[in-house]
Amino acid sequence: MKIDQSFRPLGQNRASNDASAKQVQSRSFSDVMVQQDADRTQEQLQQKLQDIHRQGDRLAKVMTVRELKLYRQMIKQFLEDTIRRGVVLKEVKGFDRRGRIKRYKLLDEIDTTLVLMAEDLLDSEQGRIDLLNKIGEIRGLLINLLF
Repeated sequence: MKIDQSFRPLGQNRASNDASAKQVQSRSFSDVMVQQDADRTQEQLQQKLQDIHRQGDRLAKVMTVRELKLYRQMIKQFLEDTIRRGVVLKEVKGFDRRGRIKRYKLLDEIDTTLVLMAEDLLDSEQGRIDLLNKIGEIRGLLINLLF
């Protein structure tokens, strides 16, 4: 009886399949859960940001105290969610006139802009263009916070 040299033992084929299987399963369950949670959080924040944009457009069309209140509440809720879920508070470092390092916090800037916007709305409706600029500024700050 003659043995053909082209046949390989079963063990050699199995070893190569096990190595590729280990590469696929290298992520642990906790890593997958952390990644899924981060993805879900990012999607929820994106959805809230879109809702804020829609409310800002509605506020630009119909300037009432009720719309402004709703807009402020939505932004406050968004900021609370970002802080609670671990989105890092961004600090911007810069220099003042004397050359000293100064830190700026993004959330404080957004809050200050909201207060100024409320004052402008309550004073009169003449500042419609300024109010729209501030809405755009808040959108930009929120986008900077998210990315």
